[in-house]
Amino acid sequence: MRTKLTTYIIVFLCLAEVGLTLLSWLLSTMMTDGVRSLLSSEGIRWFCGHYVDILQSPVLIWLLLTMISYGVCMKSHLLSKPTCYRERMGLRIALSVLFGYILVILSLTFIPHAILLSATGNLFPSPFSRAIVPILSFGIVLVSVPYGLATRTFCSVMDICQAMSEGIARWSPLFLIYILFMQFYESLCFIFF
Repeated sequence: MRTKLTTYIIVFLCLAEVGLTLLSWLLSTMMTDGVRSLLSSEGIRWFCGHYVDILQSPVLIWLLLTMISYGVCMKSHLLSKPTCYRERMGLRIALSVLFGYILVILSLTFIPHAILLSATGNLFPSPFSRAIVPILSFGIVLVSVPYGLATRTFCSVMDICQAMSEGIARWSPLFLIYILFMQFYESLCFIFF
C-alpha cells in the first residue's frame, strides 16, 4: 500500500514537471506576459545553474534528522512495553537522560538572557525556533541509545550507526518525493513569478 502510494506520487510529480515544462514553452511562444519558458536558453541556464540551490533547504535537513531519529528509536525498541527487568531498567535510564536533556534545553531557552533566545528575548523567532527539529531529533537519539545499550539491543557503536542508517533506508522514497516536489515548485515559481 505504502509503496504503491509512493509510486503514484513520484509518477504524478514527474508528469507534472513535464506538463509544466511544455506549458511554459507553449505560453511563452504565445507571448504571454510574465511567463518564462523552461526550454529557453534562460530557463535551461537557470535550471542547471540553480539545481543545488533548488534542493537545499532546511526541510531536507529536517527530513534527514527525522529519519535518523526514527531509525534509532524503532531499532532500540524504546516504544515497546517493558516486559523484563533489563527493559524496565533501560526505561528508567532513558527517562533520566530525557529529564536531564529537558533541563539543559530549558536552561538554554527560558532563563533570562538565555543563549537560544532572540536578541529581543523572544522564543519565536529565535535560534531555538529555527533548531526545534534538530533539538527534538537529537533528544530522541539521546534517549534511545542508552535504552538500547541497557537492553542489549545495541551492543556496539556499529549497531547504533546501523540503526541510524535503517531509518534513512526505510524512508528513502521521501527523498525522491522531496527532490521532485522542490523541482516542480521552483520551476513553477521561475515560470510565473
